[in-house]
Amino acid sequence: MIIKVLAEGGDMKPGPALSQKIGPLGMNMGEIISRINESTKDMKGLKVPVEININPKTKEFDIQVFSPPVSELLKKEIGIEKGSGTQKKIQVANASIEQIISVAKTKFQNLLANDLKAAVKSVVGTCASLGILIENKFPEEIEREIEEGKYDKQISEEKIETSEEKKAELNEYFEQIKKEQDRIIQQEQAAKEAEEEKKEETKEEKAPEEEKK
Repeated sequence: MIIKVLAEGGDMKPGPALSQKIGPLGMNMGEIISRINESTKDMKGLKVPVEININPKTKEFDIQVFSPPVSELLKKEIGIEKGSGTQKKIQVANASIEQIISVAKTKFQNLLANDLKAAVKSVVGTCASLGILIENKFPEEIEREIEEGKYDKQISEEKIETSEEKKAELNEYFEQIKKEQDRIIQQEQAAKEAEEEKKEETKEEKAPEEEKK
């Protein structure tokens, strides 16, 4: 019997999702969680896919750990907790091409990619769904540039280190983007509040007229 869970690397805790599956089998929950945490201790801060292969008769079990999803690897690499819920409107980070290559190298064996360049493109696609800029550009533009060969040198050399100077430039650019995003959000919020106030005023004006009727 195989049970699949998405565990917090090195820090899984008892929960209803796991207990409902394991409880009826009479297994030792603490022992299973301990084994999972030991097996994923090097992946702290990541959501890690884990399979628990259980023999219901003997109560013996094996733990198999799989590579975290690309989205989790990206969030850890870039240092963000979550992606954007509105990717077309809100961007949450600005990554370097070297960071994308680093994630692609880590995940390469698990991706349906023939080479590292294809793996990099796959990771760029995930950046689009999370709302992550790359090299000050939207992922769609980076995909075109990869196709055109702009990053062939970095990919062939498997460059995964970003210089401190480049990180500072990327962060500075993103801060400007974030300020503009915050300004637009504030404007939209103010417009929404104004609309709500207008609706309330209209209700109050109509109330006396309704009473007269």
